[in-house]
Amino acid sequence: MPDTITLAGRPPSASHLTLSQIMDQHHTNLMGTVHGGRILNLIDSVAGVVAARHSDGPAVTAAIDETAFLRAVRVGDVVHVDARITWAGRSSMEVAVKVSADRWDRAVPPVDVATAHLVMVAVDDHGDPRPVPPLLPRTDGDRRRCREARIRREHRLSLRRALLDGAGEG
Repeated sequence: MPDTITLAGRPPSASHLTLSQIMDQHHTNLMGTVHGGRILNLIDSVAGVVAARHSDGPAVTAAIDETAFLRAVRVGDVVHVDARITWAGRSSMEVAVKVSADRWDRAVPPVDVATAHLVMVAVDDHGDPRPVPPLLPRTDGDRRRCREARIRREHRLSLRRALLDGAGEG
């Protein structure tokens, strides 16, 4: 693509999304709690929608990092997956995801159950990276999340370089 394309920037609020789903027995693991893979599937799906909304088209998952499972999710819990863009580069975006849960039958405040950060890459019809709009942080929280995302990006790139440099060893 020509370097002359300029995309209008967007605030994180333009693509922010929360999905809620009740967990049932079909989602459980051998321990009787919701399978971590089911939570990861929800995280990845919602992050993909948020990235697609920000970039006006398809986006694929390039990395999932800093995933933390904080509490078990049980059958009957309503899981809320909240995702937002925290950083955007030329073709990639970081999406921060927070997962909380509460009971379907009680007025109990939601508890945090998982967090994750995903790197999504916008792709064209041929699967090649395509440009994404810049991120325009509007609030102090947006600016803080963007600073933190830059730190995570530098860490990912540094780790990748170190792993590639040592790939021929041992």
